[in-house]
Amino acid sequence: MWRYLVGGAAGALAIVAGMMLQATRPAPPSPLPLASAAPAAPQSAQETASADDPAVPEALPRTREQKRFDRYDKDRNGLVTREEYLQSRRKAFAKLDRDGNGMLSFDEWAIKTETKFATADKDKSGAMSPAEFATTAVKRKARPRPNCPAKPAAAAPAEETGEES
Repeated sequence: MWRYLVGGAAGALAIVAGMMLQATRPAPPSPLPLASAAPAAPQSAQETASADDPAVPEALPRTREQKRFDRYDKDRNGLVTREEYLQSRRKAFAKLDRDGNGMLSFDEWAIKTETKFATADKDKSGAMSPAEFATTAVKRKARPRPNCPAKPAAAAPAEETGEES
């Protein structure tokens, strides 16, 4: 009986020690940049700075998250409402709801998967081979490659001819 008590106490001490170690860690910084919700006030022609003025900052490229936010913010007011957020889901639901009754049957829900399977199963055997299955992978959009200067090629070691002299 005493073994159970000692094991329970050791487990409780391990949990408390883990919580204390976790509490001493600093919080990681947020990976998302802070963006102001208020749009910048337009400047008059007299207030704009010249192009060679060093006080004018350069425009920064928008982050992926900012672009995603802008796709949802249809009225461009700096806020994504519930209706704006759900609009893309409604479009996806409407595509799946073939009979338009506002409810998805299993067949309506699974039609995309069924079609994908039927297209991949070239020999119509009812099962996919590894080569057929590979055709079902999600096709990703190609990202544009940056125009970086090419790295200088490392000098290749001289090949040995294998002849003895």
